[in-house]
Amino acid sequence: MQSNVMTDSSSFLIAATNSGCGKTTVTIGLLRALKRKGIAVRPYKCGPDYIDTQYHRMASGVDSVNLDSRFTTPEHLREVYAHYSSHVNVVEGVMGLFDGFDRDHGSSAEIASMIHVPVVLVVNARSMAYSAAAMIHGFSSFRNDIKVVGVIFNQVGSERHASFLRLACEDTHIPCLGCIPRIKEMEMPSRHLGLSLENERQMEALITLAADTMEKHVDITRLLSLTYLDSEFSSDLGNHYLPNTPILPISPGNLRITVARDEAFNFTYLENLDRLKEMGNVTFFSPIHDEQLPTTDLLYIPGGYPEFFLKELAENTKMKESVRDFIENGGKCLAECGGMMYLCDSIIGIDGISYPMVGILHQTATMQGMRLHLGYRQWEGVATNGTPYSFNGHEFHYSRILENETPVYRHKNLRASYIHLYWGDKNLLALWE
Repeated sequence: MQSNVMTDSSSFLIAATNSGCGKTTVTIGLLRALKRKGIAVRPYKCGPDYIDTQYHRMASGVDSVNLDSRFTTPEHLREVYAHYSSHVNVVEGVMGLFDGFDRDHGSSAEIASMIHVPVVLVVNARSMAYSAAAMIHGFSSFRNDIKVVGVIFNQVGSERHASFLRLACEDTHIPCLGCIPRIKEMEMPSRHLGLSLENERQMEALITLAADTMEKHVDITRLLSLTYLDSEFSSDLGNHYLPNTPILPISPGNLRITVARDEAFNFTYLENLDRLKEMGNVTFFSPIHDEQLPTTDLLYIPGGYPEFFLKELAENTKMKESVRDFIENGGKCLAECGGMMYLCDSIIGIDGISYPMVGILHQTATMQGMRLHLGYRQWEGVATNGTPYSFNGHEFHYSRILENETPVYRHKNLRASYIHLYWGDKNLLALWE
């Protein structure tokens, strides 16, 4: 379906009518297909999701950036988008196009409007034919600040089925960019899935299949042409949001910052890490594989999948001692979700076995009776100098703490909680000042 003409200056948001339509599969397939063509691409994800962003990176080889209007102001969100933008910018939406935390606030539509990019709508066409016309018309006309430039149908049963869907697009004057057949092997894995080598191999196979499918069944050339930055809809994009513009600066620092990053701890926001790099020199370490911390002024242990690596974490006694000594000696430490669990006395795994952890927080985390805890949170406090601070964040975890339900845990200069904080527009050091 591809011609030899290819534009390399496009931006678009992949949205859907509802969850489960195949947004992520379409996104990773397009990202890998664009990478194969040698096109510089930047993936983004609407909302606080730190799992899909890892899939984006696997597909494109480039870090994915979160765009969340609950975390920050519209101005900062636009700065983040522009700062990281590339020749082709692919934004994956969240849930249905207009689904937000309050009506459409925080939705994919709101993000598309804020950064002024057109929308490609993914429609699950199973058990639907010409009625798709009414659905497409409704989604494309509901808000006049949203421009739906094309539709990709998923779960298409046959060529005859596809012909009805193309007619639906013709009668709504919205281009049909592709009809993806039903492919059982192209199903996304569980959301609660550690990135072990085996799971990474399975994910790589899915990405390869998705890319092959997009190249065969989606007109990528036309998609890029319709979302070209010089089109009528987005001609003013460059005037407002110039690529590689700086994010709001903070004073350059010379802190020695150490961040946990391995199979067990990998839930991080790119903007947060880049903010840390502005504060000083950032070094990464592995609580699984390394034996001691490097010399550091600030330790950051993010969330991830410690529950899948409890034996390895428990057996690395030298690293546990190194982390414990650092915190007990007054070192500044921020631990989030899985990182907080790592600092507990123990974690009871899915297997029911209790594994000894660092032992700074005298409590037990458990994976028994797993139940999803999900939602936006706010961390408020007052610094030692009397200045109030507030950080936005998000919770996504299945574990719980046995001994108490305190939302934020402190010990000396340790700050820990289940919340994944966003500080792309904040001074993180306010937690200790």
